[in-house]
Amino acid sequence: MLPADTGFSARTPPCLLLPSSYQSSAMFAKAFKVKSNTVMKGSDRRKLRADVGTTFPGLSTENLAELMPSKEELNIVKVYAHKGDSLTLYVHNKNPILFELERKLYPTVYTLWRFPDLLPAFGTWPPVLEKMAGGADLMLPGVVLPSTGLPGVEQGRLCAVTLVGNRAPVAIGVATVSTREMLASGMKGKGFNILHTYKDQLWASGDKSGPPVIAPLETEASPEEDDEQHSPDLMLDTHESETQMKNLCLTDVAADKNRESEDIAVEEGIETTKDSENISPQEAMDVLLNQCFFQALKYKVKKSDLPLLTSSFLRNYLFSCCPEGEQVDIKKSSYKKLSKFLQVMQQRKILQVKELTKGVESIVEVDWKHPDIRSFAAPVSEPTASSENIDVGTEDFYQPPEIISLYGISAKMMPLFQESGQKKGNLLSQNDVRSMIISYVKKNELVHPENKNFVTVNPVICDCLLDKSEQHDITLLKWDDLVTRSF
Repeated sequence: MLPADTGFSARTPPCLLLPSSYQSSAMFAKAFKVKSNTVMKGSDRRKLRADVGTTFPGLSTENLAELMPSKEELNIVKVYAHKGDSLTLYVHNKNPILFELERKLYPTVYTLWRFPDLLPAFGTWPPVLEKMAGGADLMLPGVVLPSTGLPGVEQGRLCAVTLVGNRAPVAIGVATVSTREMLASGMKGKGFNILHTYKDQLWASGDKSGPPVIAPLETEASPEEDDEQHSPDLMLDTHESETQMKNLCLTDVAADKNRESEDIAVEEGIETTKDSENISPQEAMDVLLNQCFFQALKYKVKKSDLPLLTSSFLRNYLFSCCPEGEQVDIKKSSYKKLSKFLQVMQQRKILQVKELTKGVESIVEVDWKHPDIRSFAAPVSEPTASSENIDVGTEDFYQPPEIISLYGISAKMMPLFQESGQKKGNLLSQNDVRSMIISYVKKNELVHPENKNFVTVNPVICDCLLDKSEQHDITLLKWDDLVTRSF
């Protein structure tokens, strides 16, 4: 007979339900108290090996023998977590390899580093790890969308969390929704209840080794292919704040004083150019194309317009959102073709394009709840048609006054603009602000070397653009978030 406290009987696979006493990763955020530590008997070891094989059918007999060698000591450690949860740890060579909570077995990161494909894995960004280890759950905006798509899981499934560029898991958690629901929500809300992470107290009870570097099974998506990344402050279920920083004073010339300031969509795939402080024509066209695209979707395209020919969308919607004096030329962008640009947007789950008629593509669906659409704000001055398209003949016509939004440089923002020769109180147009921000980033070589979608936060950006509550947590900002925070 097995001892009554071994907990071997009637175990439930961890992919089914979350424990009723679940306390998130806070369970291991603080040190736990050891109740007992005993060497496992041979019969108990065989029973545990069988249970692990049933719970994780992906492990072969050889894998199980490697995980729990017959001739090596295996310990059963009974512990109390700091919040009172009673758990059982299975320890081999001083490293916890499994833990058991309410008759459910869970692998530790030490085990997952040996068997990285044991659980379906979802990727996130390195700055998120520290927060998860401190007790935060993983939010869907922090999940990286690979080019091959997300793993298919159901709600309650035990999953691994990895960091971009390394397949070695750094956390395990339970999916709060299915993959289908994740995508349907526009990747918003909580994604995973985190149980255990690298750098938490369970990990610290072992030899404290770091994760191995395991190359991804596929090449990491390029910035052009994967623009679904999100800033670290949106990735975690901590105290969220939606307060927007108003760092520059908006001055409207002959405009309504209540008119909202503009958020500028900046192309996230900008490549660093060390020998030039100004953005290239191609980069500028990418920025303009993205701005017109999001403005068209948010303010012009209606659900009743769908399905919409892609050619009609370009001609009747996107072009009409182009600011006066500028012209969208896709051939001069990095995308070269409209179909390639829309394909990238489809990969970002913003819209769906189908060939309803042979050789003719149409936009059949738009996710207006997508974070990139919802966070976009239209330029203050409405775009007007090009003079080429206005047939005024010889008759006089009324020309309404042009409204221009200018942004005054505050004392707080001065360090960010002084390299461009600006002074406190100077008024800048939206394009001037955008260009100077990009110039500052390039001059100081702040574009992240491994992912050009992100900009490294240096002391100046930290003081000018981050809230006090963010200054110790955020080390990277997306391009569009960086520019938006400047207004």
